[in-house]
Amino acid sequence: MFWSKEQECISRDELKKLQLFRLKETIKRVYNNVPFYRKRLDSIGLSPENISSLDDLKEIPFTTKDDIREHYPYGLFAEPMKKIVRIHASSGTTGKPTVVGYTKNDLNTWSELVARVIVEAGGNEDDVAQVAFGYGLFTGAFGLHYGLEKIGAAVVPCSSGNTEKQIMLMKDFGTTLLVSTPSYALYMSEVAQELNIKRENLKLRLGLFGAEGSTEEMRNELEQRWGIVATENYGLSEIIGPGVSGECIYKQGMHIAEDHFIPEIINPDTGEVLNWGEKGELVITTITKEGFPLLRYRTKDITWLTDEPCQCGRTLARMAKVQGRSDDMLIIKGVNVFPSQIESVLIGLEHIGPHYQIVVRKKGFVDTLEVLVELIDGSMLEKFSELEKLEHTIRHKLHTILGLDAKVRLVEPKTIERSMGKAKRVIDLRNS
Repeated sequence: MFWSKEQECISRDELKKLQLFRLKETIKRVYNNVPFYRKRLDSIGLSPENISSLDDLKEIPFTTKDDIREHYPYGLFAEPMKKIVRIHASSGTTGKPTVVGYTKNDLNTWSELVARVIVEAGGNEDDVAQVAFGYGLFTGAFGLHYGLEKIGAAVVPCSSGNTEKQIMLMKDFGTTLLVSTPSYALYMSEVAQELNIKRENLKLRLGLFGAEGSTEEMRNELEQRWGIVATENYGLSEIIGPGVSGECIYKQGMHIAEDHFIPEIINPDTGEVLNWGEKGELVITTITKEGFPLLRYRTKDITWLTDEPCQCGRTLARMAKVQGRSDDMLIIKGVNVFPSQIESVLIGLEHIGPHYQIVVRKKGFVDTLEVLVELIDGSMLEKFSELEKLEHTIRHKLHTILGLDAKVRLVEPKTIERSMGKAKRVIDLRNS
């Protein structure tokens, strides 16, 4: 099932021609309208007329989140404010937010791209879609909202929080499609269980999950708990919001809208561009954005790309699930640790729930790693031998995956804080 088959099944040769044309137009736009980029391009002696192939993109310096913050709020906009009709901002917790602007054409493009993501995941005009993202400056809710309306689905704009009411509406309204973070969907399933709402009494069939990375183990848990097909989509506010890429029904990677974005994978330490199939940091260049175009934006997300055609028929490149962020990576005793590695070990293990927290401390000059894990049954805390055996099992599995020892602390059910949005998995106390 396709939303825009001609674009989604374009030949690779035709795609490259389109990308080059749009890249030239974008570089011309930012050179003429954004002093930051004009200065950057002049510093390397590259003018828009010099762009003759897609390989020339490698010559352009990277854009970073710090660049956006330094030009807060509108310094990187490529259109005057009279043409900007929407402003969003990142949910960053430190310093100034990253501010992005959209023209009317940008909003139309955004809706089209999200419509692609929804349809390729199996959504259609018959769906009743419950959006449990927080509405506001965050791009997730509005992005999915307008994409769902674009395909003709009925949208229930619940926002996040008030979970008991969410479950009531899910049952009463006959919700068939859920939009949320994976961690909030997990929490919602717990609340439904407490309310004695059985999944067979709901019409829910499809989950469109995003805004935070998740593992295959998390997907399996969500599918088992809700009785749904759980799909993942990817986006970030600096690029456009949701709609950058999404999974089709075969769930073999997220199809990237390459007719609007040029993806690269780089070595995060050296900046070297890597080949198809090699894992590294995702870099994205927008080639159709008017209000806020970006050249070679470093996402910090770790993944890999393939340009092999998918069995669904789409020819656009696919990206693997984000396996962590280069700035979220923990270095413990010289070992690189991603929270996703720990999640892959924990989810699905007998006697423990899917909620966990990672605590990093410094003891003397040595970093220590502790993993808090919830038990399903609190009475097990009184069974010392079983508790000890379970702790040993988890520690052994973590050591196998991580290559280092981690302390495991089993805690009572529902003692780890639940999140209505992005889950806070890591507490780093090394500098406190």
